[in-house]
Amino acid sequence: MRQLIVSFLFGLALSANVGCFLPIYSGDPAIRTRELLFTSEDFRAILEEWERIWFLNMPDHMTVERVHGGVI
Repeated sequence: MRQLIVSFLFGLALSANVGCFLPIYSGDPAIRTRELLFTSEDFRAILEEWERIWFLNMPDHMTVERVHGGVI
């Protein structure tokens, strides 16, 4: 039982450091730049999606200025 727990903890510690042993990005600078651009675009898209889900990108209707809203 003790060996099972120790092996589980060792596997957990090893899996937490996978990014250090297995590099995420390529060693070639041109490919690495492209991968980093794609990753940053994905992060930007996640933030925009989060704002859309929580309606944070909607206009504020509590403005001080009065807007007519009709056709003049």
